[in-house]
Amino acid sequence: MKRKDFIRNVAAGVVLPSFLNGISLKALAGTSLMHTLARFMAEDRVLVLIQLAGGNDGLNTVIPIDQYAAYLAARPNIALPEDKLLKLNGFDKTALHPSLTELQQLFNDGKLGIVQSVSYPKPNFSHFRATDIWMTASDSSAVLNTGWAGRTLDNIFPKFPSAYPNAAMPDPLAIQVGSVVSSALQGPTFSMGLAISNPNKFYNLIEGKTDVESDTRWGEQINYIEEMSLKTDQYADVIKKAALKVTTQTDKYPAAGKNGLADQLKIVSRLIGGGLKTKIYMVNMGGFDTHSKQTEETDTTTGNHASLLKKLSEAINAFMADLEMQGVKEKVMGITFSEFGRRIKSNASGGTDHGAAAPLFYFGHAIKGNIIGNNPVLPATATVQDNVVMQNDFRAVYSSILQGWFNLSSGDVNNILPGQFSNLPIV
Repeated sequence: MKRKDFIRNVAAGVVLPSFLNGISLKALAGTSLMHTLARFMAEDRVLVLIQLAGGNDGLNTVIPIDQYAAYLAARPNIALPEDKLLKLNGFDKTALHPSLTELQQLFNDGKLGIVQSVSYPKPNFSHFRATDIWMTASDSSAVLNTGWAGRTLDNIFPKFPSAYPNAAMPDPLAIQVGSVVSSALQGPTFSMGLAISNPNKFYNLIEGKTDVESDTRWGEQINYIEEMSLKTDQYADVIKKAALKVTTQTDKYPAAGKNGLADQLKIVSRLIGGGLKTKIYMVNMGGFDTHSKQTEETDTTTGNHASLLKKLSEAINAFMADLEMQGVKEKVMGITFSEFGRRIKSNASGGTDHGAAAPLFYFGHAIKGNIIGNNPVLPATATVQDNVVMQNDFRAVYSSILQGWFNLSSGDVNNILPGQFSNLPIV
């Protein structure tokens, strides 16, 4: 293999993909596909997906105050004190974890909502398989090799990647920050997104730096690969140009390195504020597999889970403030999701085991702040097998976003999701 071909292939797989020039839009003029594309782009709306990896404990995130006695009986070693719970305007039966002060304010301001008891029929309790189901939007008994967001983008932007970038869509279709490209972004043949593997990579990109030691032969080769890929790849150029347009961001973000999710969202806001037309961003936060020591024994409002929720709350709040500062607050919507919830009853190790349904948050300056669904019903005497029962299929959330936020037709959505799902009033 020639050196330039090696460089191109490695750069495409590791750093950023390389693309050919676009096709003529005249060929699509007057077609339903062109109308869908025009509508999709004209809306100028962006979706941000926040993955809470590990299985977030929904019952200690959104607490059913109206069933506090049953909640306390099921979780005597991790239950949150009722007088410390954060109340929600207009919803006196439901409260938030004490660490979610910023999300409480966003909810009370109408900029955040909750979907209760989200899952799917016959839930799977394996991290790997459950994550795959959420990413692909498959039934629990089916395996799909494409992601729901990837199918969405493939439906709107055909002939990717060979026909892109082009005049209609000059920027990356989707970007994952903080990890490799998620399977949610996998299209029928190619991934529909690219990855900025960590925040340092992003800042090295816009500063023209590499972060591999170059005092070894291997380091020299990696530096060369990165340098060449950044110089030749059109998407690297547009990302850099968008980032450099934003010179000031909100001071609500924690210091760099203190909150990994906030670091990722800061990059997303900068790119959106810089005018990038990317439609879907994905970020992630791990640590939610809280089988033991979920709380401190002496104060259940503190501990591992409390720390995770505090970082989530601070990150989303800073992101929302930054979007407003950049003048793009109306064009962005976000949701949180986790591969499953936890059991109703806590375990003897001061934690919770893999469960079924759990709440998710959706947020934005143009969403309908609300609680969709009812508090989960808790048994008076819970056993280790008891789960929160599903009220809302997670694919109903996806369907509602595709139709309500991205303005896709029901026919488009039927081509993307395996089945028909009810629309939820989130937009």
